[in-house]
Amino acid sequence: MRWKMSGHAVTITLPDTVYEQIRQAAERAHRPVEDVLAEAVAAAAPVMGTPPGTLRSALAHLAYLNDAALWQAARTTMTAEQRERLAALHDKQQRELLTAEERTEEQALLSLYRETLLVRGQAAILLRQRGYDISDPEQLTPLA
Repeated sequence: MRWKMSGHAVTITLPDTVYEQIRQAAERAHRPVEDVLAEAVAAAAPVMGTPPGTLRSALAHLAYLNDAALWQAARTTMTAEQRERLAALHDKQQRELLTAEERTEEQALLSLYRETLLVRGQAAILLRQRGYDISDPEQLTPLA
């Protein structure tokens, strides 16, 4: 399903290699090149408080994924072991000070948690724009 877009028309000249990558991504996703390009630009557009470069780039590349891959990204979670370890560190922090190593581990797990949420959220936004009902990620139901 093609999503309706309002905004400004812009003409740009892309290097052949960049255009070919976008064309192939659009073909794999069974979507118009214009839609894939507009989503990629929107995802990469500078916004106050955006995440740092690597994550920003990863979020922008979500626009090139096909629907099945986006659904997989929308369901991404930390592993059970990572969640349990983060909970254990938070519990310990309530009782006593964490060691420097534990604080570093906690910060890494919190960063992973935040990044996971950002990827899931961006994937959900893209799926919604493509016409899917994202209220139940187990369903792959396009909106009528």
